[in-house]
Amino acid sequence: MKIIILGAGQVGGTLAEHLAREENDITVVDTDGNKLRELHTKLDIRTVVGPGSYPVVLRQAGCEDADMLIAVTSQDEVNMIACQVAHTLFRTPTKIARVRATAYLTRRGLFAHEAVPIDVLISPEQVVTDHIRRLIEHPGALQVLEFAGGLVQLVAVKAIYGGPLVGQDLAFLRRHMPSVDTRVAAIYRRNRPIIPRGDTVIEADDEVFFIAARRDIRAVMSELRRLDRDFRRVMIAGGGNIGERLAEHLEHSHQVKIIEHSLERCTVLSERLDRTVVLHGSATSKRLLEEENIEECDIFCALTNDDEVNIMSSMLAKRMGAKKVLTLINNAAYVDLVQGGEIDIAISPQQATIGSLLTHVRRGDIVNVHSLRRGAAEAIEAIAHGDTQSSKVVGRAIGEIDLPAGHHHRRHRARQGGDDRPRRRGGGVRRPRHPVRDRQAPHP
Repeated sequence: MKIIILGAGQVGGTLAEHLAREENDITVVDTDGNKLRELHTKLDIRTVVGPGSYPVVLRQAGCEDADMLIAVTSQDEVNMIACQVAHTLFRTPTKIARVRATAYLTRRGLFAHEAVPIDVLISPEQVVTDHIRRLIEHPGALQVLEFAGGLVQLVAVKAIYGGPLVGQDLAFLRRHMPSVDTRVAAIYRRNRPIIPRGDTVIEADDEVFFIAARRDIRAVMSELRRLDRDFRRVMIAGGGNIGERLAEHLEHSHQVKIIEHSLERCTVLSERLDRTVVLHGSATSKRLLEEENIEECDIFCALTNDDEVNIMSSMLAKRMGAKKVLTLINNAAYVDLVQGGEIDIAISPQQATIGSLLTHVRRGDIVNVHSLRRGAAEAIEAIAHGDTQSSKVVGRAIGEIDLPAGHHHRRHRARQGGDDRPRRRGGGVRRPRHPVRDRQAPHP
């Protein structure tokens, strides 16, 4: 497949790396020649220097006969115009664009073919918000991924010494929980993958990925570790798009506080949110955290745009008594360095976005693609067609399927029914029920 990627940043570069390995014809376009040279030295791809929305640049990249355009530059307007140009001048069949601004995303009909012709919209902020929301709904989980419209979930947890399953083989799980249909899909032990078999013994500190129906997730988690109590008190550092969306979703079921450095942004947040307490100050201020009783906080979520602020505020919150800390880190190189110490969960927004993009790029009936352990493996949901005569998989046991070396697949039967995921309520500006609380405290 011939694919043009606009943007050689972390998302564009990682996506090019994924797709180049799968024998696609990849061309990456960016205005930064240095980034393109770095990519070209690592990957077998073409590169074009120039603005991705210019017709002459798209023509030079081969848009005339491209199968797909993926616009993931840092500017929404460039991504949108590039899709418009590709549609109008080159009739590119599939156009995918990353659009961040809520002002665009909330306008109905804007992205129709007769307006701005984008086939698939990717909103990184919404993807990351949903990811964090699921982690808060499952205390103790390191990753929560949804399949079958939310009816089935793949959950990663760290096995804790003293858990019922620790020291037992996996076959014990089936005997111990005969009424729960679950499978262990993968195990990471000391950062190395282990393909689980019936006689595999779970050890303390293993990262265990298991799949089960949504309703059975907590029961299976309890076999691997003592269940954490439900999160009720949530403190969010950073009132940007992700912080605001997360607070909006949680504020009617949790006690939510947001710390935001910009007074102007604090005023906006207080007008848009109903029950969230908006605090004006620095998330790295020890005095502010003390005044807001950080020791009573169930989970502290550092979601600013600054990795260093997120890391330092998380470490400070944890040392001052926060039960759990979750940190958003844009620099992928930092993620594995910090997770597992004082920082309980580190999230890479690029890896979350890559999964959404790959879902729409992969050939065949791919329903979902999720990245495990920040790119170490993938979990793919696909639709099998045909019958025992025409298909290589339909009607066959997993062991009978001729899978490539290194692949590990698990089967799970999901119950039929509607999507029971929580729905995000409608928009609209709401007047504040509380004033902005000015907590402009000095840095410690």
